[in-house]
Amino acid sequence: MVPRHPISESRGPTNSPHSLTRSHTEKELTPSASARNQRSEAMATEAVENALEWVHEDKRKMLHAVYRSVISSVVVVVLCRFYTECLGMKLLRQRDIPEEKYSNAFLGFGPEESHFVVELTYNYGVDKYDIGTGFGHFAIASEDVYKLVEDIRAKGGKITREPGPVKGGTTVIAFVEDPDGYLFELIQRGPTPEPLCQVMLRVGDLDRSIKFYEKYTIAMMGYADEDKTTVLELTYNYGVTEYTKGNAYAQVAISTQDVYKSAEAVNLVTRELGGKITRQPGPIPGLNTKITSFLDPDGWKVVFVDHEDFMKELQESSSS
Repeated sequence: MVPRHPISESRGPTNSPHSLTRSHTEKELTPSASARNQRSEAMATEAVENALEWVHEDKRKMLHAVYRSVISSVVVVVLCRFYTECLGMKLLRQRDIPEEKYSNAFLGFGPEESHFVVELTYNYGVDKYDIGTGFGHFAIASEDVYKLVEDIRAKGGKITREPGPVKGGTTVIAFVEDPDGYLFELIQRGPTPEPLCQVMLRVGDLDRSIKFYEKYTIAMMGYADEDKTTVLELTYNYGVTEYTKGNAYAQVAISTQDVYKSAEAVNLVTRELGGKITRQPGPIPGLNTKITSFLDPDGWKVVFVDHEDFMKELQESSSS
């Protein structure tokens, strides 16, 4: 076996200047490189901590849920008859984008500046969507579910579960179905500033989903107490890890003070828990409202919308 020489030794004379210089230089570089690595790691750790700390300082709000309708005369049939007459919502605004071949309408129980709303979208020429098995329902809080159900029935609405206590509990609930097949759960509870109170999505790993939303993007699956705001209801059915998403339900939109910082934080958590950024932060062509979007570990889409830009969009819509 050929003997291996230590790097500080020379195969030539022991007093070789080249040998001494090489040994001396390497002894100096090693601690310097180590220090640089330590500084880089510290800076990276600080950047992560700053990004995640900012999430908790950001003043976020659930804006709306987007889903697709197959009824082209959506305003007359779906909105006026079911959403406004049956559920008691108000038509807040609507728009038609011929160049993009879609139109949509926003409905809720109060102004978009302060309330969560639904955004119904009709894509020209599309007459069928698949809701899939992953999307569950929306929920509406009511002080008298029994009366609400009778009102809906009298106006031709479809009741899929009669009002009564939830299984194993005392809360009174009922279910109704809109003309496109979306389910609405009616929940009996006291007065609330936000009647449109839940979006239920099924997930394959509840612990992972809670960690994803609670730590990085949606604190505690909502931004206030459950009886005062809209929340995400994440449901895990024992043994079921995958669901079909269909193409009917689209996404939940959330306002943020900075879409760029929000995207940075989301990018960090997707590396740890899964999911991915689907749209880098930046303005929407034509609207100039800055957004970013991502998929959570189960493939559910969330869009962050710049708060200031969104307010401008509402003002322009009301003045036009």
